[in-house]
Amino acid sequence: MEHIIFHIDVNSAFLSWTAVKLLNDGFDTDIRTIPCIIGGDMTKRHGVVLAKSIPAQKYGIRTGEPITDARKKCPGLKMFPPEHDYYHVQSQRFISIIKEYTPDIEQVSVDECYVDFTGIRNRFDSPVSAAKIIKERIKNELGFTVNIGISDRKVLAKMASDFEKPDRIHTLYSYEIEKKLWPLPIEDLFMAGKSAVETLHRIGIMNVGQLAKTPPEILQYHLKSHGLMLWNFANGIDDSVVSTEREELKGIGNSTTLPQDVSDLEEAKKTLLYLSDKVASRLREAGQKAMVVCVEIKYSDFTKTSKQISLDEPVKTGQHIYEKSCRLFEELWNGRPVRLLGVRTTKLVDETEPEQLSLFDYNFENYNNEKAEQNEKLAKLESAIDGIKKKYGDGVITRASMMSGKKK
Repeated sequence: MEHIIFHIDVNSAFLSWTAVKLLNDGFDTDIRTIPCIIGGDMTKRHGVVLAKSIPAQKYGIRTGEPITDARKKCPGLKMFPPEHDYYHVQSQRFISIIKEYTPDIEQVSVDECYVDFTGIRNRFDSPVSAAKIIKERIKNELGFTVNIGISDRKVLAKMASDFEKPDRIHTLYSYEIEKKLWPLPIEDLFMAGKSAVETLHRIGIMNVGQLAKTPPEILQYHLKSHGLMLWNFANGIDDSVVSTEREELKGIGNSTTLPQDVSDLEEAKKTLLYLSDKVASRLREAGQKAMVVCVEIKYSDFTKTSKQISLDEPVKTGQHIYEKSCRLFEELWNGRPVRLLGVRTTKLVDETEPEQLSLFDYNFENYNNEKAEQNEKLAKLESAIDGIKKKYGDGVITRASMMSGKKK
């Protein structure tokens, strides 16, 4: 039986989700209808455009460009900060609706997924009619729109969903490639980045059809294995399947580019504390504990270094991760100004897995469980804080050490 695959993609997800939140809070303008972007803080060096409205796109504003450049292109541009916790909730709601139809879903990011429609095809008049039902439910119940691409190949479904936007359904079956895909400019091909496009242009390849008809050995000569992959995609060759099994979680981490280079140990430790709490919260959310803690440093000259430590007991609290991170940082730091700091945990185990006790955890007359009780109390405290932040926002509660003297 021929597979039918959907690729479902939220239209300008971050901007759409912020628009929904603002409208629900009583904001009188749908920011999707005006020149608007979602971006970071302009005072920070990593402030870039994360999402843009269609009116903003008409000014030439691109995702990933610095906010300062975007504002030069459109002086009246409106800007809102990202709200990642809210986006996570919207993503879950988006996936939950799709799961009502089939469990055969491969979520590849917060705002897109593949769906294997094959097993439920007999429940609908056609794949397009099913896509319409799903698309309209998402719009009516959640307030944002999606594009849905339909094909017998994953890569073609992905490209179909990138056709005309927003709120559209497109098909791109293998037999439709010559008509729908080949006339497109080469830069519209999935995975054809700027460098590859420039190389292809130099050898006279301007559209997908020309690429598809080019001998693959020529493309391999100019672009190595990437050229062969592009040739396969241009010809609709893709044997990958929708993978519905969740990959084993290999690690959880957070990093941040600092607003100013840091040369003070205490300031660095404040950032490590913030990152450790974030990592611990994500560990608990995933139901995991970590056996390895790693710290990464990027200096002001962009050189990087990192160091990790294996633990005797798995951890899931910010306090324990912070203690290890500080030790690693002090061993690693050479005193030069620091531009970026990162904390990562690996070798994860399920939080319910029993722990290996060492001889030091015993007194031979009676087992002393005071340490275990303290660790459990700390974990419960931090879990309670997770719940408060999830309900009222990250800023509602913070450590005293993270506050300025005036705020204290």
